[in-house]
Amino acid sequence: MVRHIILWQLKDELTDARKAEVKSGIKTGLESLQGKVPGLVSIHVQTECLPSSNADVMLDAVLEDAQALRGYAVHPEHLAVANGAVRPFTKSRVCMDYEA
Repeated sequence: MVRHIILWQLKDELTDARKAEVKSGIKTGLESLQGKVPGLVSIHVQTECLPSSNADVMLDAVLEDAQALRGYAVHPEHLAVANGAVRPFTKSRVCMDYEA
């Protein structure tokens, strides 16, 4: 199994209300990929964090193997969410992939 963890910071110019909308859209979009992307075992998006956090959104996904992770990265459904709900609203992204 491969674990795919991403932390995003949302753009500073977004209002708190807009950030809440964006977080909801990211969560709904990414979690909807369950059952659509081959090799995607589980996917969870965390949008509620403690004030001590310096990230706004976390993705925690489990994939069958490194090949499934490569397929996920280019899957059309994933790209649609990434390009429509994530990338336009984020200023930074940190990723860690590891074998679990």
